[in-house]
Amino acid sequence: MKIAKLAALTGLAFTSALHAQSVSIYGMVDAGIETVSNVAAAGGSITRMPSTTGIIPSRLGFRGKEDLGGGLSANFTLEMGFGPDTGASGQGGRLFGRQSTVGFSGDWGAVTLGRQWTMLFWSILDSDVVGPAVYGLGSLDSYIPNSRIDNSIAYKGKFGNVTVGGTYSLGRDTVNANSPAGTNCAGESGTDTSACREWSALLKYDTASWGAAMGYDKLTGGVGSWAPLGLTSSAKSDSRLLLNGYAKFSGVKLAGGVIRRTNDGAAVNKAKSDLWYVGAAYPLTPAWTLDGTYAKLSYKDIGNSDASLVVLRALYKMSKRTTVYAQLGSIQNDSASAVSVSGGAPGSNPAAGGSQTGVMFGMNHAF
Repeated sequence: MKIAKLAALTGLAFTSALHAQSVSIYGMVDAGIETVSNVAAAGGSITRMPSTTGIIPSRLGFRGKEDLGGGLSANFTLEMGFGPDTGASGQGGRLFGRQSTVGFSGDWGAVTLGRQWTMLFWSILDSDVVGPAVYGLGSLDSYIPNSRIDNSIAYKGKFGNVTVGGTYSLGRDTVNANSPAGTNCAGESGTDTSACREWSALLKYDTASWGAAMGYDKLTGGVGSWAPLGLTSSAKSDSRLLLNGYAKFSGVKLAGGVIRRTNDGAAVNKAKSDLWYVGAAYPLTPAWTLDGTYAKLSYKDIGNSDASLVVLRALYKMSKRTTVYAQLGSIQNDSASAVSVSGGAPGSNPAAGGSQTGVMFGMNHAF
């Protein structure tokens, strides 16, 4: 009897160890104050605390992993975005609007289901020096820092220096246009099986000193989707093809790329555009970093609608978790363009053809 009990306890201990689970809580709070000049609606400058981002958007997350044995694990991620200025939920009011996934992973990669990043995000991650900051590529194309999809399945795996991945969504956006990339295109329709679908693909190569990536992301439209974007039927689509690369030497990082966009929902003369960007980062000391980006949005079939953006930043790491920063953005609009320098909150666009400058001081704390 004692031997049988010992064997049972040993088996129970082995099973508990085999299926051990770890759960972590993480996040960051990023807040600052900016002044934006030449705002048309204000008749001058505006000073505010942006809700969307400073240098990195604020978030709170929960991540877990359970070892199932044989090299297989079960994983989940729940991540919410919020505006530190008011405490309101981001991503159109979703509870876990940044990520909400469950899946399996192993040496072969990971398969996840839920709301998650498209491969556009993973393809641009290392080449976009300033990232999802208040002044950055998101000012010229709001989808870039918000390239997430609902109702999706994703695969991503790394094999040596090569990373491959893909996503497919049955209904890419179930929330209205109250978020920077909200489009109210829920899909999963029995009458239109092509409505509001999304698919993306990634091929990436990285070494210790350089890397290159190619990504593709295609969104289809649907009846009832947000009219200003023009994707009002499943016959229309909005696609982005991205090529980029980066190199590191002597502490300096140089990076750049181009995004070719083809948008059937846009006016005919604005259907095709290129977004070029180059950036650099230089650590002055272990605590101080200077970085910046130049980007230009150019339309292929229409003149006087381009916009050029310059961003400069200084970041000071007070500790492993706390950073204070200053950032400067400047945009030059052609006569028919009215793009705001700031992607931090709506309502700061200049009049058509107006140039604009934004300055922001803030603090980021990660936990």
